[in-house]
Amino acid sequence: MIFLDEARIFVKAGGGGNGCLAFRREKFVPRGGPSGGDGGRGGDVFMESSQRHNTLIHYRYNREFKAQRGRHGEGSNRHGASGEDVVLKVPLGTLLLDESTGETLHDFTRPDERILIAAGGRGGYGNAHFATSTNRAPRRHDAGHPGEERHLRLQLKLLADVGLVGFPNVGKSTLISRISAARPKIADYPFTTLVPNLGVVAVDEERSFVVADIPGLIEGAHLGQGLGVQFLKHIERTRLILHLVDVSESSGRDPISDLQTINRELASFNPALLQKVQFIVATKIDIVEDGSRLEAVERYCRGEGLTMVKISSVSGVGIPGLVYTVDRELRRLASQADPVRVT
Repeated sequence: MIFLDEARIFVKAGGGGNGCLAFRREKFVPRGGPSGGDGGRGGDVFMESSQRHNTLIHYRYNREFKAQRGRHGEGSNRHGASGEDVVLKVPLGTLLLDESTGETLHDFTRPDERILIAAGGRGGYGNAHFATSTNRAPRRHDAGHPGEERHLRLQLKLLADVGLVGFPNVGKSTLISRISAARPKIADYPFTTLVPNLGVVAVDEERSFVVADIPGLIEGAHLGQGLGVQFLKHIERTRLILHLVDVSESSGRDPISDLQTINRELASFNPALLQKVQFIVATKIDIVEDGSRLEAVERYCRGEGLTMVKISSVSGVGIPGLVYTVDRELRRLASQADPVRVT
């Protein structure tokens, strides 16, 4: 699977057609007069959100998009046809930015949103347009106006309700494969997951939520270490964070230090991320031996006022309770007037 979450493109709207300089010289039309038609309008370039797309892969090789130019005006007062528009499709969650200024132009959060990103040029007037009672044979005609052109940057941020964070190999991929139909690559080495994985978790016949596995978080991620900020931005749209920590002795790591390190990385990338609801998920409890590490995490969560859930993705212990706990919290957040979301 190729996941492309950023692209740079160039768009150019069509130029307007030129106006025509012409005079009627027909046998039975005395003093025919000017008959140059107007040029057609250039085609516009639109961008539209689509639920059928989930990556920006179609902008990897084709990065220039130009709308059709308007046709020139002709004699006998024939106006030029307008150029055809171009519609570019992007996935939901795409952020559109101006490459030169960095300004955010639009955030595609709803399906089938269509915005104009480059306007076509107006067609030039033919000489018939300038005929007056005092100037019956004008020789003036205008050239078509050029279409707008822009260099744009597209950034895709996943639209998920829940984001899974934690150090490599704490069990994020195993968990998402257990609670949804997603089938990420699972192996016993760091950075097994190289792309964000999305999974739809069915709570019952009527309710479900979307989970995103955010890979590549290590100390220094906000500075580009590991997979760096490449995937940190995907957690900005989530409403709830599941912070996974390995409490088994096999990891050889300090779970409290891991929790604090990941939270520092989230805060360094965007301080508002720590305002989101965060549940601590203690993983691999099926292979815990003396339990001291698990007790230390429980004391830490009580001291910080954090909700803790204990699970084993392999045996399934605690998985149903985690799903219903997350669903209950998401419904509570949805009922609030201003749920905490970072855009």
